Amino acid sequence: QLQLVESGGGLVQPGGSLRLSCTASGFTLDYYFIGWFRQAPGKGREGVSCISSRGGSTNYADSVKGRFTISRDNAKNTVYLQMNSLKPEDTAVYYCAVDGFRGCRLTRTTDFRSWGQGTQVTVSS
Repeated sequence: QLQLVESGGGLVQPGGSLRLSCTASGFTLDYYFIGWFRQAPGKGREGVSCISSRGGSTNYADSVKGRFTISRDNAKNTVYLQMNSLKPEDTAVYYCAVDGFRGCRLTRTTDFRSWGQGTQVTVSS
């Protein structure tokens, strides 16, 4: 069973940075496209970014372009989301998931599976 574990969340001031990690358990990540999503209280799950299996292709939501960077280290079985210039509206639980259709279509949550448990990111002064 594919299992992903997110880490790296926390409390940060506006303008600060965090790096989230998504690590695979029980399988190797290098075949899979991986997406990051977030869900704020009272809102639906929103696609944030996605990366192809070898890292050659990435996709970002307009709301995070220029501030967030997705990357992967297949040797460490981990995908990262570097988040800079954080804003209060970035506050959410962040999840990673496997893209079962290998298309990085961030608007199609149903394309993704094997969701992790999430990590909380809070941006507040």
